[in-house]
Amino acid sequence: MLKAQVLEAVEAIRKRSDVVPELALVLGSGLGPLADHIDGVTIPYSEIPHFPVSTVQGHDGVLIVGTLFGRTCVAMRGRVHMYEGYSAQEVTFPMRVMAALGATTTVITNAAGGMGDGMVVGDIVAIEDHLSLAVAAGFDPLRGPNEPAFGERFVSMNKAYDPELIALVQSLSPMVSRGVYGHAIGPSFEPPALIRFLKQAGVDLVGMSTVPEVIVARHMGLKVLALSAVTNIAVSSVNDAHVTNEDEVWEAVKLVQPKLLTLMEALIPVLPRADSGSAA
Repeated sequence: MLKAQVLEAVEAIRKRSDVVPELALVLGSGLGPLADHIDGVTIPYSEIPHFPVSTVQGHDGVLIVGTLFGRTCVAMRGRVHMYEGYSAQEVTFPMRVMAALGATTTVITNAAGGMGDGMVVGDIVAIEDHLSLAVAAGFDPLRGPNEPAFGERFVSMNKAYDPELIALVQSLSPMVSRGVYGHAIGPSFEPPALIRFLKQAGVDLVGMSTVPEVIVARHMGLKVLALSAVTNIAVSSVNDAHVTNEDEVWEAVKLVQPKLLTLMEALIPVLPRADSGSAA
């Protein structure tokens, strides 16, 4: 069933574009302007069979297939989240489609709360590991029957975030740090008690996306680079007068956009190339 749905989506996209993408890009909260630089075809999610549709501010809900900085790519301008009511399998369906189109490397971006030592709003952090209580509790996108054409039943998460790609992005911008991403479903912001727990567990960032996409990307055999833009500092004490709100996050996103775009302009052209091919 899943394979048939993926192939149906791929067929619909290929009727609009014959580009075989090397790269799959997931452009997170407010980070969609990078897509303006793609020379290609724009397809609303609503016109792709079985594709979930974005309902959140800053997530436009279109797929763009074309060329970016000299590289063929397929880009999600806006993602969907489990807090919108979608399952882990539905949230990750687009990643399966992008892999089936031919992508072999994915670059995923998100906005996240920072809790690591010295982190400030505007920092860009390369994710090197994650902790997801949601996945541990059973919300794993690989739960259920496995599709052998896509990947193995059991997928290692050790080095899920490609060390060579992390080293590459840090060589381009030494100000990019590394960190562990904590995944919460949301949409409520994380309470101080959870922030303290995550900090004790070695987590540096927290957000409501990315981890399910990374799991499925690895299941499909893609190399993964994930970048977080720190848009707020997570509150770890009930005595802290600051209350995180959505407006604060969006203002920070606007500030970090130019920095992230500059980094991507340098990164995309030098990402390692691989033989294109379809996982479907």
